[in-house]
Amino acid sequence: MNKIVPVLTVLAVLIVIWYAAAVKMNSTWTFDQAERAGTEVSFSELVTDTMSQTRPLLPAPHQIATELWKTTVEKKITSKRSMIYQGSITLKTTLLGFGFGIVIGIALATVIVLSRVGRLTLMPWAIISQTIPIVALAPIIVVLSNAAGTGTLMVPKAIIAAYLSFYPVLVSMVKGLSSPDQMQLDLLKTYGASQRDVFWKLRLPSSMPYFFASLKVSVAAAFVGAVVAELSTSAIAGLGARMLIGSQFGEPMIMWAALFAAAILAAILIFLVGGFEKLARYMMGGRAV
Repeated sequence: MNKIVPVLTVLAVLIVIWYAAAVKMNSTWTFDQAERAGTEVSFSELVTDTMSQTRPLLPAPHQIATELWKTTVEKKITSKRSMIYQGSITLKTTLLGFGFGIVIGIALATVIVLSRVGRLTLMPWAIISQTIPIVALAPIIVVLSNAAGTGTLMVPKAIIAAYLSFYPVLVSMVKGLSSPDQMQLDLLKTYGASQRDVFWKLRLPSSMPYFFASLKVSVAAAFVGAVVAELSTSAIAGLGARMLIGSQFGEPMIMWAALFAAAILAAILIFLVGGFEKLARYMMGGRAV
């Protein structure tokens, strides 16, 4: 209870500020219409009008909630206007990119830790890769994927998601695989353990806390990559595409509803990854904190 109260307090303050900002930003249209009609606008009329405009500059929270309800509960899941349908497309891209990111991150971290050449060559390039704006890189990935004959937009979107998600796993696994101290390594060597034995019996188990810590960051990065890919690759489906459609056709309700649907889906993904982490820790004999 002590943890919930501060969260609810901050949420209430944000909602109040949001409503005040909605009145302020949407009042321009109200005053303009009143001036054309030659009438005065009272404060109550101003608040009522700014809370119910069809295309407001800033929709009020209850308007976004209403739009989310209409596009989730009141729409069939198979409908192209359903946020659940659009979210499922973004989710597929996210999970595919997340899986690719984990595999690439672990593979590169293993090479970097076990090979001096890999440490001197791969790590600097991995760092440099994160300085390239993904918005500029996305069209290039799409063109190269089409040239390779992938035949589907899912592949370049998954590559973009993997591009953002592999780095947290890489950095954490490099730290984790390097975490055993020299005394532990020397002890295994005295038992005649090979480099493979050291990796599987010491380095990899020691890296698990670091690996699990990176998953929440990685899945969030993969989700951002999937949404950015949909915004940058002329996708016609997905939450990112819905945001773009809402912006291009002057439909702020669609744009904001898609934005909040994306935030909710991202929160669910992070929660599920956290649950997987607790389960894995428990199965490995650790405390489920």
